[in-house]
Amino acid sequence: MAAALTVPCLLGGAVAGCGGSPTAASSAPPALSRAQAEQVLKSYTDAADRAGHRLNRRALIGIQTDPQLTMEAAMFKKYGALRKRPPKLDFAKTTFFIPRLEGHPRWFAVGAGGGKDEGARPHAMLFTQEKPDGPWLLAADPAPGDGALDRVKLDGDGFAEAVSPDADGLPVAPAQIPKAHAALMTDGPDASGASALADGPTTGRAYEALRTVTESLAGQGVKLSATFAPAAYRVHALRTKDGGALVWYAMKQHEAYSAAKRGSLAVSGDLVGLAPAGSARTRLKTTVLTQYLAVVPPDGRAMVAGVYRKAVAARGA
Repeated sequence: MAAALTVPCLLGGAVAGCGGSPTAASSAPPALSRAQAEQVLKSYTDAADRAGHRLNRRALIGIQTDPQLTMEAAMFKKYGALRKRPPKLDFAKTTFFIPRLEGHPRWFAVGAGGGKDEGARPHAMLFTQEKPDGPWLLAADPAPGDGALDRVKLDGDGFAEAVSPDADGLPVAPAQIPKAHAALMTDGPDASGASALADGPTTGRAYEALRTVTESLAGQGVKLSATFAPAAYRVHALRTKDGGALVWYAMKQHEAYSAAKRGSLAVSGDLVGLAPAGSARTRLKTTVLTQYLAVVPPDGRAMVAGVYRKAVAARGA
């Protein structure tokens, strides 16, 4: 991003899609057993630590899928440029949210704390399996806010209820949240559909922060334009105890900087490793992916309750 000019982590949103078929009566079998889910997490942890130790981006293909795959590959590039290694995964207090589903693709979520120093953060991991006997891959891992995962409803056997992306009966269908979020970030709170989202640091306040930064940069001879769109990945949702939904989705953000004077731009911060350090002479284009976790109440506006943001591409000229 612009040299010596810090653009806030402006957050964006994902496109519809469904995994397996939720059944209203929860008569379907769970996506997998608790023991199997625990093994998926253990296998993932071991493989991810091996890949991280070697910064082996190719190894990520066997354990992750998008948007997580693209974001983690970009993170490995950053670690490589900084000559560092990612912290080892250290999950604690794991909670499994396994929905009952018919057919494939199947999925489940894991809530966990853990990690030390740089790696310390909560997790809302989402694992998916595209076809029978296929690998379980980590698709998303936003950091949930306090209590977000505690809202999920579990039945008497400890299993969760999947909510269809196009489900009726909610103030906004899960599949429509990414579109609403992108509209808000691009055109502001008065944009079509934007009223479905409550104000917060990743919604209305993020839009205002972007406007402030854009004006500040213009005063320094740097032009910034930013656009947001739903990312083309599945939306996943679980029923909450109050009858609402907890929703995983993602958004793609494009930024373009231009400056009349050389030296006003630099590949720095979250862009390190994505382009040569001195490549941004007077122009810089970036792409950012952001994963979100949103709480949709039975009545009222959806609230963003978790985020993971990473720049995944940069090109200077």
